Amino acid sequence: MPKIIAIANQKGGVGKTTTAINLAASLGISGERTLLVDLDPQGNSTSGLGIDKRELALTTYDLLIGKIKVYGAIVSTEVENLFLVPANIDLIGAELELKDLPCREEKLKEVLTSLRDSYKYILIDCPPSLGLLTLNGLVAANSVLIPIQCNYFALEGLGQLIRTIELVQNRLNPGLAIEGILLVMYNRTRLAKEVAKEVRTHFKEKVYQTVIPTNVKLAEAPGFGKPAILYDKSSKGARSYLNLAREVMGLPQKRSLLSLFSR
Repeated sequence: MPKIIAIANQKGGVGKTTTAINLAASLGISGERTLLVDLDPQGNSTSGLGIDKRELALTTYDLLIGKIKVYGAIVSTEVENLFLVPANIDLIGAELELKDLPCREEKLKEVLTSLRDSYKYILIDCPPSLGLLTLNGLVAANSVLIPIQCNYFALEGLGQLIRTIELVQNRLNPGLAIEGILLVMYNRTRLAKEVAKEVRTHFKEKVYQTVIPTNVKLAEAPGFGKPAILYDKSSKGARSYLNLAREVMGLPQKRSLLSLFSR
């Protein structure tokens, strides 16, 4: 059975898609067959992996409305062992078409059941909202990874997301767990340090040891359709996501995934 992780935060601009792309790529280069499901109508995970959103014949939209089986929409990427279910603006229509259907929150879960023996990890890049698409991601997942920017507005949004996760646990997916909270866009200002300390004090071991720094290469890479590990493997951003993958995989802290990429 794959480990299915929804990457979610209802706030935009907090590194959610950057995390989805770069964690998926890091897992892939580690040798783990990984599938990234783009569940965001903006399709940024799709374009960030070098797939032209304008040329897509089949997308996540087609899966959710039952037009095709999941294998029909999966495409390969430039990263070995990393595959993608792409998305584009058509996905906006899925919320409208699903809203009156029974069990509408379980459509993605139904779609992914056929992949139980095909991948070690399935990551779901949820949209920056708490609507029906995000609910589908949370219901389909075993756990949720929450990236948050190191500022106080992010803390306010985190509380709202935690309440949503608790509602999903109580009503739709009792097995849903918090995979971890990831501090992103970290710099060494006093504010960032205070926010990081507060998050760690409150959520304790649920906060990853890995911290993702503010990094130019991470910002540049999507414009070239590449994860950071392919754009500049020596950058702080690429190394940080390799460390995050190590935590997600439960590897000893002393082991370097960068050596796997260099083979």
